Amino acid sequence: MIQNSIDIAVEDARWAEAVPELDALVERAVTAALAIMPDSQAGPFEISILLSDDATVQALNKTWRGKDKPTNVLSFPAAEQPLPPGAAAPLGDVVLAYDTLLRESAGQSKPLSHHLAHLLVHGTLHLLGQDHETGEAQADAMEALEVAALATLGIPDPYAD
Repeated sequence: MIQNSIDIAVEDARWAEAVPELDALVERAVTAALAIMPDSQAGPFEISILLSDDATVQALNKTWRGKDKPTNVLSFPAAEQPLPPGAAAPLGDVVLAYDTLLRESAGQSKPLSHHLAHLLVHGTLHLLGQDHETGEAQADAMEALEVAALATLGIPDPYAD
């Protein structure tokens, strides 16, 4: 049986220095997002995670979204394609910016590892078709999925005051 495949590329070494057991956290967060999706497609899946910096994310954001600024996470869903039976379906790529996540986690008084897990779940849910920009109902549904996935990891609700 083919397993889910999570390819992790650490482009900025500060990630590994700041987040203990980085690869394990990434795998747990992505797996939690995959597991929490209602009526999720049958796996297995392939997903790529790039842990980068603001400069890289800003360049990607400018090229693909027309926004010349860094952001915390970008998701790039893979194009649908026919696959041989039992082959892992490519979901896409999630790219995270160290500098932005560090600023945000400090500003919210949250551990960087918790904020990283949240945005990994968030990015993975985008790859699975969830969206928070098309309306309040969709945003609420996606937020509820994020909170549920993070709870399975023992991470508190990131939206709670």
